[in-house]
Amino acid sequence: MTFFVCFVCTGNICRSPMAESVFRARVEEARIDDQVQVDSAGTGGWHEGDPADPRTVAVLEEQGYGSDHIARQFQPSWFSRLDLVIALDTGHLKALRRLAPTPQDAAKIRLLRSYDPAADDDLDVPDPYYGGMDGFEACLEMVEAASTGLLAAVRENLEGRAA
Repeated sequence: MTFFVCFVCTGNICRSPMAESVFRARVEEARIDDQVQVDSAGTGGWHEGDPADPRTVAVLEEQGYGSDHIARQFQPSWFSRLDLVIALDTGHLKALRRLAPTPQDAAKIRLLRSYDPAADDDLDVPDPYYGGMDGFEACLEMVEAASTGLLAAVRENLEGRAA
């Protein structure tokens, strides 16, 4: 049985495609890519059909990650097939909770940085869109730090399903 993870930010061209690429790499490194499917979406459709922001692509490629991405808008009907919906900031968390058709669907939503013990109470990944490359680099650092804990949580869930 496949475990489905979807990362969600505002326009699906900066933070969520970055998280998707990093986490997909972690899943492949862990050799569980046959059990875990990773994708991303935006709370809005402003950039639907567009590729990832060139700065996102540059930062990802500089660190050896793939960057093949086309933006899309999150749809409430997806909750039924998703196991985890990962919000990149509290605004996305609130928007996703409003979209969740059931309390069980709302329970699938988590903040990415909640998987990073070093994040403390600062659980938002800041939007780098209106800034320079340093914001995209900082975003990548936060995504990478949280991906370790997220991978552990997904592995634990997979082991629970097998038991």
